Amino acid sequence: MLRDEINNALKDAMKAADKRRVSTLRLINAEILKRETSAAERLSLGDAEILDVMGKMIKQRQESLEIYEKAGRAELAAQEREEIEIISAYMPKHLSDMEAGEAISALIKELEAATIKDMGRTMAALKERFAGRMDFGKASAMVKKLLAG
Repeated sequence: MLRDEINNALKDAMKAADKRRVSTLRLINAEILKRETSAAERLSLGDAEILDVMGKMIKQRQESLEIYEKAGRAELAAQEREEIEIISAYMPKHLSDMEAGEAISALIKELEAATIKDMGRTMAALKERFAGRMDFGKASAMVKKLLAG
């Protein structure tokens, strides 16, 4: 499970006294715990949900990185780059646009989706199968285009 991998990496980073890695892995664990306890009842996140949490963390850091670079804050930008690199190490490889298009086409055929009304069902299946491996903003546009005809 991804959570165990992160916790083992945290222990190794603590032994190696790698402060940046320790702090970043602790941030990941904090975000996971926050997501688990934010609902009315406590949840236990699976790998897909953890990948979603980490994807959002990467997106936040990329936005911060752009702001720091525009403001000329090189040390903060470097910190954000390091955190993105550490978090990305636990993410699966992203599909290229071509691979994503092929996966979407195959899924539409498999689900026998024919109209735009099937978009919600198609996107749910995509998120379930390709969590952390696909940009769902782009995927949504592709699904819409393929279903609209």
